[in-house]
Amino acid sequence: MIDATHDLPIRRQAKLLEVSRSNVYYLPRSASETDLAVMRRIDELHLNYPFAGARMLRDMLNREGIQIGRKHVSTLMGKMGIAAIYRKRNTSAPHPKHPVYPYLLKNLTIDRPNHVWATDITYIPMRRGFVYLVAILDWATRKVLAHRVSISMTTDFCVEALEEAIAKYGTPEIFNTDQGSQFTSADFTRVLTDNGIKISMDGKGRWVDNVFVERLWRSVKYEHVYLHAYESVTEAREQLTGYFEFYNGQRPHSSLGARTPDAAYFDSAAVKLAA
Repeated sequence: MIDATHDLPIRRQAKLLEVSRSNVYYLPRSASETDLAVMRRIDELHLNYPFAGARMLRDMLNREGIQIGRKHVSTLMGKMGIAAIYRKRNTSAPHPKHPVYPYLLKNLTIDRPNHVWATDITYIPMRRGFVYLVAILDWATRKVLAHRVSISMTTDFCVEALEEAIAKYGTPEIFNTDQGSQFTSADFTRVLTDNGIKISMDGKGRWVDNVFVERLWRSVKYEHVYLHAYESVTEAREQLTGYFEFYNGQRPHSSLGARTPDAAYFDSAAVKLAA
């Protein structure tokens, strides 16, 4: 269906066929075997020490016997879309022409499904290459409502995940994101405003404002991604879908009184409907 040799750009072909560009490309991002191994380790260190910049990560890697310079570490961090929390997070770099919305969650008690949803993008290592993952999360119940995998940090795969979540679960009162260009884009915010959803955005560099999504990334990586080596983008999609089914339906959460996200979400939703 998509012809890479055609005069019409792939973006336009995908739009005409109503196919996401994230599903058009099936090859993982290219990088040397050495760089992929270092990026995997940087990802682990960043999860544990999100305040560490390129210099600190260089020193940590050097102490482990990995000889690498600060500039190379910085380059790899840029590829991965990560940065220390005291700087802007490159995974979601703001766009100078996109509007930024106020943060609406300060002192707000969030204790019911569909009150607040949140989202973010993270780097996922593969055996040969890497991809990006976006997830839509219900804040109160930790339920993953939808997710998408892409080889690039474009807006379309984020919009697809958002539209799927709304189609399956209705709309939240508030949607919280960071100031990333994907989330401040007209395509993304239009879906929210068209559905009457209030938009909330974290302060610049305030990764802690989206802490529940950050905790999700820690769970998915340590419990699944780092235990497997995806051979292809297709396998990454299938495996991550399987993990989120486990995460939602079988994995108990101490913060939910040992309930699963599905139990917390649907039990609370049923109570709300009954009332």
